[in-house]
Amino acid sequence: MRILSGIQPSGEPHLGNYFAAMRQHVAYQEAHEAIYFLADYHSMTTLRDAAERRHFTLDLAIDYLAAGLDPARAILYRQSDLPILCELAWILTTVTPMGLLERAHSYKDKIAAGVAIDHGLFAYPVLMAADILIYNPDRVPVGQDQKQHLEMTRDIAQRFNHTYECEVFKLPDPDILEDVAVVPGTDGRKMSKSYGNTIRMFASQKELKKSVMGIVTDSTPVEEGKDTSSAVFQLWALFADEDERKRYFAAAEAGGVGYGDVKKDLLKRLLEFFGPMRERREELLARPDEVEDALRDGVARARGLAEPVLEAAREAAGLGRAP
Repeated sequence: MRILSGIQPSGEPHLGNYFAAMRQHVAYQEAHEAIYFLADYHSMTTLRDAAERRHFTLDLAIDYLAAGLDPARAILYRQSDLPILCELAWILTTVTPMGLLERAHSYKDKIAAGVAIDHGLFAYPVLMAADILIYNPDRVPVGQDQKQHLEMTRDIAQRFNHTYECEVFKLPDPDILEDVAVVPGTDGRKMSKSYGNTIRMFASQKELKKSVMGIVTDSTPVEEGKDTSSAVFQLWALFADEDERKRYFAAAEAGGVGYGDVKKDLLKRLLEFFGPMRERREELLARPDEVEDALRDGVARARGLAEPVLEAAREAAGLGRAP
């Protein structure tokens, strides 16, 4: 089974990125044909600093490798190293209805928030469709908030196939881990860099302690029962097995567990969990050429899979010289 997904290089990954995406990506390489891209084209809709984009993109590659992604088993590449994506995005744009893009939740949310909309933000789902369809994957791991974009990808693929009476594109299925699809941030909302409520995977111990101790809680006394659906308990649960969760949640709901104790244990578990990855990341930071070699090999393998699909789309649409 072929798996395709990507993540934007918009800063150091946080727990939400890891548990809702990166962890899945690493697991999929064990039994599937996995293709992952660093979405620097997509980052252009929000990040305007060229040096920062290059820095964040390379850092994200290092983070993936530190988290366990093996470039010998999975394809990892930089999106902008495969510019044929832009040609496919244009081809798909010509069959994408305006109404479909106007109904995108993320687009409407940005308008409601007063964000200045450019064409890149408006057409974001078309480039995402190109990212996916150029490999004809079977499944696409996405967060719950990206599910609509995948449904739009399916719609665009169907419209192209119908318009040109062909079967160039497969309709990929979403793969969402419902139990961790939305990781809460320190303020209780979805963890997001835009909210400033993240806990960074590879932050210093001092910064991690500050983030964890800053998780918003209510004023319930230690002796009273706690709401275990709150952010601090749900974050703690990410680092506990099922039996531990049941026991700890039962004790917290009965009373006698303080928020401070939960935060201290969460910090301890967080440091232990990411410790080996942190060491691997430090090693890779000292060898950036090794990371670039992995990306160069990854895009070469990705191109070999993508070019036949693009050529099939070109032929179906009547582009270029007749065969």
